[in-house]
Amino acid sequence: MTEALTPATAAAERWRDPALPVAERVADLLSRMTPEEKAGQLAGFWAMPAEPGEPVAPMEDDSHETAPALDDLLPHGLGQLTRVFGTAPAAPAEGAARLRDLQRRVAAANRFGIPAIAHEECLNGFMTWGATVFPSPPAWGATFDPELVGEMAAAIGTSMRAAGVHQGLAPVLDVVRDARWGRTEECIGEDPQLVAVLGTAYVRGLERSGIAATPKHFAGYSASRAARNMAPAPIGPRELADVILEPFVMALRDGGARSIMHSYTDVDGVPAAADARLLTDLLRGELGFTGAVVSDYFGISFLETRHRVAGSRGEAGALALRAGIDVELPTVRCFGEPLLELVRRGEVPEELLDRAAARVLALKAGLGLLDAPSGEGATPDGAPPGGAAALDLDPPGHRDLARRLAEESVVLLANDGTLPLAPAARVALTGPLADDTAGMLGCYTFPAHVGRHRPDLPLGVDVPTLADALRGDLPGVAVVPSADVLVTEDDIDAAVAAARGADVAVVAIGDRAGLFGRGTSGEGCDAETLAPPGRQRDLAEAVLGTGTPTVIVLLSGRPYAIEDLADRAAAVVQAFFPGEEGAGAVAGVLTGRVEPSGRMPISVPRRASGPPVSYLRSAMDGPHDWSAVSPAPLFPFGHGLTWTRFAYEDLRVDERAPTDGSVTVEAVVRNVGDRPGTEVVQLYLADPVASVVRPARWLAGWARVRLEPGDAARVAFTVHADRTSFTGPDLRRIVEPGEIEVMVGGSSEDLPLRGAFTLDGPVRVLGGDRVLDVPAEVTPL
Repeated sequence: MTEALTPATAAAERWRDPALPVAERVADLLSRMTPEEKAGQLAGFWAMPAEPGEPVAPMEDDSHETAPALDDLLPHGLGQLTRVFGTAPAAPAEGAARLRDLQRRVAAANRFGIPAIAHEECLNGFMTWGATVFPSPPAWGATFDPELVGEMAAAIGTSMRAAGVHQGLAPVLDVVRDARWGRTEECIGEDPQLVAVLGTAYVRGLERSGIAATPKHFAGYSASRAARNMAPAPIGPRELADVILEPFVMALRDGGARSIMHSYTDVDGVPAAADARLLTDLLRGELGFTGAVVSDYFGISFLETRHRVAGSRGEAGALALRAGIDVELPTVRCFGEPLLELVRRGEVPEELLDRAAARVLALKAGLGLLDAPSGEGATPDGAPPGGAAALDLDPPGHRDLARRLAEESVVLLANDGTLPLAPAARVALTGPLADDTAGMLGCYTFPAHVGRHRPDLPLGVDVPTLADALRGDLPGVAVVPSADVLVTEDDIDAAVAAARGADVAVVAIGDRAGLFGRGTSGEGCDAETLAPPGRQRDLAEAVLGTGTPTVIVLLSGRPYAIEDLADRAAAVVQAFFPGEEGAGAVAGVLTGRVEPSGRMPISVPRRASGPPVSYLRSAMDGPHDWSAVSPAPLFPFGHGLTWTRFAYEDLRVDERAPTDGSVTVEAVVRNVGDRPGTEVVQLYLADPVASVVRPARWLAGWARVRLEPGDAARVAFTVHADRTSFTGPDLRRIVEPGEIEVMVGGSSEDLPLRGAFTLDGPVRVLGGDRVLDVPAEVTPL
């Protein structure tokens, strides 16, 4: 425990004075540190759930080496504590107590009394036993609602901070390029602007709660060849800049993220973890990032063991340090003694050690971890001083927020009028996810990530199944679940029998999330095709073959190709791992209790073995007569139905603007149906003649508009010329003069209003202060 700050102490140890600028404090502290103590700040320790300090290391780093024990690391200080809560089940009070104990040991063992940063995963909520399970990132994307996503992130951060955690490893800002990638379920969508706006809202919410957000994976991870996890990313510098990097630009500049995590992949033969052009020249030089870069787990070791660009642990550490990585996670292997030996021999400049340690210490200063205790009961680690027994990680307010987000995220893809289900209808609910919580839980939820390995462990939170929720709305529903997510012949026979005795059949298919092949979706669970897993298609076809009107419900981490099923189904509903309140949201849409307002953040393919489907493509990359293979989607990006219909009218577009100016695009949307509804008014732009190949259209902005029957609203978008910018022939970002086409409507392919404006003036080269968003103002008429 450090001493309370006195005038004498402050004069002797300026680094402990929170009134001084962070840079001065860090410089003073660094001047007092040995190389070993500086390296200690770059080290993580995976505090696994045995006795505190017991050395345990997973073998994912390929080294098959025993990780250093905590007691061996502590005398020189420690940078990070890895997932004290998120590695094994612990009640909130137990987890908080364990973290406090570890932090006291860390602080007591080093001569400066500096605690570690405690980090946790938080993609679907604080990933610990008993915490609220929020909807997955594609569900955020489906809401097109940044305010609600930001509110969720702030709630997650509040729980984490109350438990003594400082840093959250989220959000994932990878733009989906091929939905076969297993980590599609961790991504917001296929459009960089949608990912940027919602991801930035998440970052702001987490940072507002006092947690350091860590956007990931920087950069190119989702563009891996054949959608295989960790495969090389075959992309050029223009796609990297205009698609992959755009969400990070906004999240760092406007969101204020204080840390970032590198990608596992390599682009053009250079692994991100060893790429100084990416992590230093671009990230810091061009984007102005001043925070800490943390390694993805074992990512530095992989430079030696998988990428094979280093011949030893020390060489891997040196490559990563030179590139710009500041912290090795989850447990130190390369940034410890192997790197220090190179520093002592003069092969690695100590200035690089100073650079990384300074960034870590600056982050600690911002989190209050360099401050001396200032009051009764205060701790040097940011952990709660007491009252942890009353810590509620799934309070009613968080469940209500999870419900609202889930309800906004459900997408009604197709409907012939069968939905909402008639209250008196005899309904048979079948399928592998009819009565299974797996349909609600993504890979980075505690029950799926950790609990699945402990079958006797309770979920920790109440997660109703679709059957539970539908029984609440339709007490007479008959439930005939499948025994296996991959479906057996007996499952098909039982589903057919149930459908024949019903007025309507509801077939719930989709994914069970897992890790590295232990699921149908999730990290390492990449797919060869986008056919529904196992024999799920056979089951759905058999039920459709009964002639009973059939509703297909997809509870999944990725979109699946269902062309022949959707053509015959009475309705199709998509929900992306909608969390602990997701079942009620889906059941509510089926019965009409909930208004469907979600829109697809990822295009739905027609054929399982066809090419990757994304609306963000050039004319030559889209359907055309010179190829027999078409990437046309079954349901396009932005698509979603409601209980009512909307009409668009009265497009108004400013005719001209300078290449550094703005135009206003206005349109009227009207509810022409007989029920209230929410429309997501979408604005797309196109550049018909440019100096490089451009997408046929791209999403510029949107607005959620709720209207009563017969009501209308005018939506006005302010479009700055910067939103037409792209990476030009010389790889500089530019705005070119010329005509820009405007399209407004309800999806990327339903765009009834079309116009254009002209940009006048010289070609502009843009810097880091360019305009990134398109504000929208909604005025009721």
